[in-house]
Amino acid sequence: MPDGAVVERHLLDNGSAAAVLPYDPVRRVALLITQPRAPVIAAGEPPLLEAIAGNLDEMAPDDRIREEAMEEGGVKLSHLQPLTNIWSLAPVSSERIQLYLAEYSLADRTASGGGAPSEHENISVFEIALQDLAMMQQSGTLTDAKTLILVQTLMLREPQLFV
Repeated sequence: MPDGAVVERHLLDNGSAAAVLPYDPVRRVALLITQPRAPVIAAGEPPLLEAIAGNLDEMAPDDRIREEAMEEGGVKLSHLQPLTNIWSLAPVSSERIQLYLAEYSLADRTASGGGAPSEHENISVFEIALQDLAMMQQSGTLTDAKTLILVQTLMLREPQLFV
């Protein structure tokens, strides 16, 4: 501490991650997922609607998130728009999450998604109308932090897609 005192802190070191909000500007939808999350289930809340994400596992963030997009969402992403590299929970975790936006089209939905069978993720994939996402954001029902940041950024950058 600044006064020289030594204090104990606990740190969760689970590596870094990447997350993407794929959106189709023509159909005005975004691709999101749900999957069982132990804390959410324990709280008795409905599944979180989330952006696609995954741990880097020593891969470059852009390579990793393209792989996750196909694995979890069944979507091929070409151009990624990097936003920022956030601290997910700075008081207790060393994790940083590189956030991206990415346009896609119906032709890019080349697989069903759902996650890697060996990872037992039980992922469900949804295309949500951007107007509905805006209402969820405004009502406070979009509660996953990375997803909220991504949706708000898309709303600021491309407001015409939400009308």
